[in-house]
Amino acid sequence: MSNAVLGKFLVGITPDVLMSDGQPIFGSQALEIFNRPDIEWEYMKPTPKIEPEQVAHYDAICAMLTHFTPQSLPKENQRLKIIARFGVGYDTIDVPTCKKSGIYLTIAPDGVRRPVAVSAITYVLMLSQKVWFKDKLTRMGRWSEKSDHIGVGLTNRVLGSIGVGNIGAEMFKLAKPFEMQLIAHDPYADPNEMAKLGVRLVDLETLFKTADFLTVNCPLNEHTKGLVNAQRIAMMKPSAFLINTARGPIVDEKALYQALKNKKIAGAGLDVFEVEPTPADNPLLQLDNVIVTPHGICFTDQCMQGLAQSAFQSVIDVLEGKKPKYEVAHS
Repeated sequence: MSNAVLGKFLVGITPDVLMSDGQPIFGSQALEIFNRPDIEWEYMKPTPKIEPEQVAHYDAICAMLTHFTPQSLPKENQRLKIIARFGVGYDTIDVPTCKKSGIYLTIAPDGVRRPVAVSAITYVLMLSQKVWFKDKLTRMGRWSEKSDHIGVGLTNRVLGSIGVGNIGAEMFKLAKPFEMQLIAHDPYADPNEMAKLGVRLVDLETLFKTADFLTVNCPLNEHTKGLVNAQRIAMMKPSAFLINTARGPIVDEKALYQALKNKKIAGAGLDVFEVEPTPADNPLLQLDNVIVTPHGICFTDQCMQGLAQSAFQSVIDVLEGKKPKYEVAHS
């Protein structure tokens, strides 16, 4: 599997971080942290999930999208000490298995906080200005039709968020200059902190009924899967837009498709889907009131570098016997 030197701390990096030219999306500079005599690192072989032989071989695995399941554990000789996620979500990692096996699971919120918040605001701007229509009209020489696609001004419009963690809070900070009304639903949010941001906490029904731009900024778990369903989408204004940069299964795609097709809501911006990669025949892709991106709208040089730096530092912390900063699970 590798020419690893006995006694070294072995680090495996999942190959889904490599671009088509074979270079890592975070650049080579971030890897310099591993240039020390007690570490050997390599890109792992492509697998849909972390395999038992990999858990037995590596001390640390830095993972982008690869899954870790109970079946990933070897029957004996487990070596793995940490799974460091390039990202903030960890729905691809079986947390109970990590805890049971004494494996650290870490995330990298510093890398995605600003980039994902910017992505949500990007969708707000593109949807409000009908950029996708105007781009198409310009390319097709249909200038005379531009008055048929008047956008929506943001002043005093309502920006809503399902969840106000790091990303949601950052999004609201970025939205301040637009002079929008800010509302959110989050049972764990501190009302005092929200007040400082100018955010009014409301119940879910009020959020869906009131928001002109409804963003999804919550994690995927048993409580949020399917949270944006047909019943709740039906509460939204016909002029409202839905934006999801979190996780696909939080939104019922079939219900969203029907609402968009029948103009029950104005449009949507989707970076995530129930199944990824989403099939080319996904009916949502045929609609002209949807902007889509391949779960990568936030992929910028700064985002990727931030993710790598955070994940790699967690690996170093574990190697040096320190508690990693963004630990999600351990025994």
